[in-house]
Amino acid sequence: MHDQDSTVDYAALKEQIRDAGRQLGFAAIGVARADPGEAVAGLRAWLAEGCHGDMDYMARHAELRARPELLQPGTITVISAALDYLPHANIVDRPDQAAISRYAQGRDYHKVIRGRLQKLADQVSALVGPFGYRVFSDSAPVMEVEFARQAGLGWRGKHTLLLSQHGSWRFLGEIYADLPLPPDAPIEAHCGTCTACIDACPTRAIVAPYKVDARRCISYLSIELDGPIPEEFRPQMGNRIYGCDDCQLCCPWNRFAQIGDREFAPRHGLDSASLIQLSRWTEQQFNDRLAGNPIRRIGHSRWLRNIAVALGNGPATPDAMAALRDLCDHQSPLVREHAIWARQRLDAQ
Repeated sequence: MHDQDSTVDYAALKEQIRDAGRQLGFAAIGVARADPGEAVAGLRAWLAEGCHGDMDYMARHAELRARPELLQPGTITVISAALDYLPHANIVDRPDQAAISRYAQGRDYHKVIRGRLQKLADQVSALVGPFGYRVFSDSAPVMEVEFARQAGLGWRGKHTLLLSQHGSWRFLGEIYADLPLPPDAPIEAHCGTCTACIDACPTRAIVAPYKVDARRCISYLSIELDGPIPEEFRPQMGNRIYGCDDCQLCCPWNRFAQIGDREFAPRHGLDSASLIQLSRWTEQQFNDRLAGNPIRRIGHSRWLRNIAVALGNGPATPDAMAALRDLCDHQSPLVREHAIWARQRLDAQ
């Protein structure tokens, strides 16, 4: 616990923290008070409508999101950090190629960001002595977009992601701290009348500006949903087997995005692999090759479920039919169900 010291210039300390963050590779550092304010009412209304789908932890931990001091006693300040991850400028999108969300093509961002935030906290300790803190990166119930917005790192886009003049290809992380740092000022929102993200969503998951119904979102369907994907959404998934970047790809602000940190460079050809190749990975290969990658947490069966749907949305080539025949014999009922659906789709072509 940090004892407030009248001899410490906390405004100067904030700038030292910002400089140290840049040295560690963060694109931006900002400070907010540990009060999510009006965003809490919005979260509760969203939960009450059931927009979180099967993500029960969202509802269970709502109070922890609303009150940061419950997660880390003594917290009065949130240090918010952004890290760029755009891996490359070119996108090849062919129906036989697996579309994997850009954030998941390289190293697991949770570990990278938490590691760097810990180094930042160590540097703060060296400056002011021991203080109470905890670091996060999408790893606990934290209203990270709201705190980043309050800290001046950007504004909430109509797709609900954080947007800035450098786009949205950024990971966020936080340090909850008991240091009385002066907060930064939020910046003005710059979406204006643009509805590109709303119009681009394949499943119409952005049901209103600043409101996503997760139950319709391809990222939710391919990552969070444990069971069968509702048939009404399968055709719209196209070749997307893990996540969806459509609402970011169409955003005009992403023309100004910075190329990301090398830690997130694509591995194992995940930026160019074919669906056929990936469908042949055994469970052991899946676990070995995706060690240290966020994809691994969905498990091999859900991975194959998603690949089966993508094959069903592609061309009826001999290779695709052969791959689906194999998946129709898979030990997992979940995989079999989606493979049978996909074969019927291709048979009807």
